[in-house]
Amino acid sequence: MRRTKPLALVAGVAALATLAACGGGGGSSESPTDGSTFQETDAGEDKNPDATGPAADIEGATAGGTITVYLPGDPGPDNLDPTEGWSVTGNSIQQALTTRSLTQYAIDEDGNATLVPDLATDLGQPNEDYTQWVFTLKDGVTWENGDPITAEEVAFGIARSMDSTTFPGGPGTEYSTKYFANNDYEGPYTDKKTDWQDWGGVEFDNDAKTVTINMNKSFPDMDYWGAFMAMGPIPLGKTSNPPNYGQNVLSTGPYKVESFRPSDELVLVKNDQWDADTDAARHQYADKWVFKFNADPDQTDQIMLSDNAQSQTSLSTDLVASNYTEAQDKLGDRLVQQSQQCTSFLYPDYSKTDMAFRKALAYAYPYEDVWTAGGSLPGVTRTHATTIMPPGMAGKPDYYVDGEEISFDLDKAKEYLAESETDPTVTMIYYESDPLAVAAQDVITKGFEDAGFTVNAIGTTESQYATWLSPDDPTNKKLNVRGVAWCSDWPSALTFIPPLFRGDAAYNTGYFSEDDINSRIDEIPTLPQEEQADAWGALDEQIMTDYFPAIPLANYNTLFTFGSKIGNPSGDEALGAPNYKNLYVMQ
Repeated sequence: MRRTKPLALVAGVAALATLAACGGGGGSSESPTDGSTFQETDAGEDKNPDATGPAADIEGATAGGTITVYLPGDPGPDNLDPTEGWSVTGNSIQQALTTRSLTQYAIDEDGNATLVPDLATDLGQPNEDYTQWVFTLKDGVTWENGDPITAEEVAFGIARSMDSTTFPGGPGTEYSTKYFANNDYEGPYTDKKTDWQDWGGVEFDNDAKTVTINMNKSFPDMDYWGAFMAMGPIPLGKTSNPPNYGQNVLSTGPYKVESFRPSDELVLVKNDQWDADTDAARHQYADKWVFKFNADPDQTDQIMLSDNAQSQTSLSTDLVASNYTEAQDKLGDRLVQQSQQCTSFLYPDYSKTDMAFRKALAYAYPYEDVWTAGGSLPGVTRTHATTIMPPGMAGKPDYYVDGEEISFDLDKAKEYLAESETDPTVTMIYYESDPLAVAAQDVITKGFEDAGFTVNAIGTTESQYATWLSPDDPTNKKLNVRGVAWCSDWPSALTFIPPLFRGDAAYNTGYFSEDDINSRIDEIPTLPQEEQADAWGALDEQIMTDYFPAIPLANYNTLFTFGSKIGNPSGDEALGAPNYKNLYVMQ
C-alpha cells in the first residue's frame, strides 16, 4: 500500500549510506540504541485461525484519557471510505480503531503481527484450488448505531471494491478486479444496469451468516486480502453513496468518528456498541483519540522532547534526524524504531524517457544529502534500495543493475545523459507545505542541474498522489518524473511488483508497460506456491536489468516517539505504524 506522507515520497525517500541490516522475523519494533542499524521484518506472515475475543489485556493497562497523535508532514487520508483505503496512514488508524473486516492482525506487545479472524469466525474456508472462499460471520457484531452487521452488507462492501471508476485509488483495483469472478463487472455505482447481487463474484446468506467469494483464478492469499477495510461491511442504500460516505462513515470498531477535517484533524471517541468479546485483537483503553495531520516536524519534536503535560499523553509518527541523539537520551524505550517492507522510487514517465535518461537521473540523485535535508537518519530510517523488493520479503534477489550499487556520481550521470535522446528537462512536483520537503527538493534540483538537467519543480499543497493518480490533471500532464513509495499489503511480492509495474496498475505512476513483463506478472500466481517467491525475485531483476523503468531510492524504517504517560509504546509490523490497538494512557 502507498505511503501518504509526501516527504516519504520524494524528499524522505532519499537512500542512505548502506549499513549492515540486522533483525529479521521478530522484534521489528525496538528502541534504537547507539549504533542502531536498519531492521528487517516478515511483515506479519504468522497466522492463528482459532483466535477469539476478547483480546488479552495489556499488562498494566488502564482505562481513560485522551491520546494525541502528531503526524509530521503527513496530510493523512482524503476521506475515510473503507473501499478507498489504501494508505499506511489511513489504514493503520481505521483498521485498528474504527473499521472491521473479515480478518485482521493481532499485534503483540513487541509489535509482531499475526493474522487472526475479525468479523469472520476463522480465516475463511477455501475449496481445494482456492477459487472459492467461504467466510462465516460472528454473532454480536454491530454498527455504531446498534444495528447488526449482516452478510448482505459485507457482500455489498466487497461488490463496491470492484468499482475502479468510483474508487480509482482503492485496493480493489489491484485485487478484487484481478481475482474475483466476472471481473468485467464495474461495480454498483459505475455499472447501473447490473444489480450488484447478480454480479456473481460474491454470494451471501443472511440466515446462515455466510459470505462466499468466487474467484476467476486461484487466490490462496484471500485470508490476507480479507484484512483490508474493502473486505468489510458497507451500509445499504443512499447512506453509503460516495463521496459523502467518506466524510460520514459508520464505525464497526471500538471507536467512532466525532469529527474529521481532511489534512487537519481526526477525532475519535468510544463506540459503546462495540463488543470486545467478538474482537480478538482490539482494545478500547483511551476515551478519545486526536490525530493531528500535517504537524510541523520541528515543533512536534520539541513537544515530544519536553515531557510537559501536552507531550505526556501524545505520540509522534516521525522524528527529525537532527533530534535523534537528544531523543535517545531523553526518551529511552519511548523512542521506537519500526521496520517495514517498503521501497521508495523515483518513477520517470516511461513513454517520455529512454533508459539512458533514467540512469542519468539515478546517478544524479544526491541520495545522502537529500535524505539528510529531508530529516531522515542513516542506517536507521533509510538504507539504499537496489532492488524493487524490500529487505525481509521472501524471494528478494541480490543484484546490481550496472554491476555495482548506483550512487550519486555526477560523472556517470553526465555520461548517461550524453547518450540519452530524451530532452534533458525534468518536470516534477514537491510538497511545499513541509519545510523539510522543500529543503530536500532544493538538494534534488541542484544535483540534477549539476548533472546537466534543466529542472522545473512545481510546488503543491496537497499530497502528490492527488496529482500523480489523476491522468487528466493539467499539472500531471506536464510531468515526466513522478514517484511512488510502496509497502507490502501482506508478506508477498504479489503485493509489490504487480501494483507498481503491471501496465494497467493504478500506482504505476511512470506508465511502464511491456508485454513480456505483463504476461509474467499474470503467470507467476499460477505457479506452485513454493516456486512463486523465487519467480518474483527473478522478475524483479528482469524488470530492472532489461528496462530500468524506475529508480529504487530507499528502503526505510520509521521512528516513533511516545510520551511518558503512553503505555506499551510499540509499533505494528504489519502496517509499519504505531501499535494503536494496544496503547493506553497511564493513570
